[in-house]
Amino acid sequence: MIAIEEKGDLLEVSVLGELALPDYRKLEQAVRRELKQLPKVKLLLDVRGMTGFTLDVAWEEIKFTRSHAHDFRRIAVVTPDQWAPWLSWVSAAFTDAEVMLFEDPRAAEAWLQERK
Repeated sequence: MIAIEEKGDLLEVSVLGELALPDYRKLEQAVRRELKQLPKVKLLLDVRGMTGFTLDVAWEEIKFTRSHAHDFRRIAVVTPDQWAPWLSWVSAAFTDAEVMLFEDPRAAEAWLQERK
């Protein structure tokens, strides 16, 4: 299951259980909606409740991230240690956004709201 909340230029996304393709498509649609109004999006991705993802999600993530490599300003990922290596690889390989991993969602939100 995926929950998405749109807050201005910030998308807050929480994943619970296994992330499947229909849920990932909802995230893609939310990003596209935001990009119609803004040049770049900030993303808060909370995967603390995620138990895994399907193979088709992994492939879709690579395709989507590559096609939107310049559309994210910052991505804050709230994650337990188990997802950190995979998320770091994906973000470094396919996007030029600033990406930070956090254990505390409040710290992630604060970082997203910082001005450069």
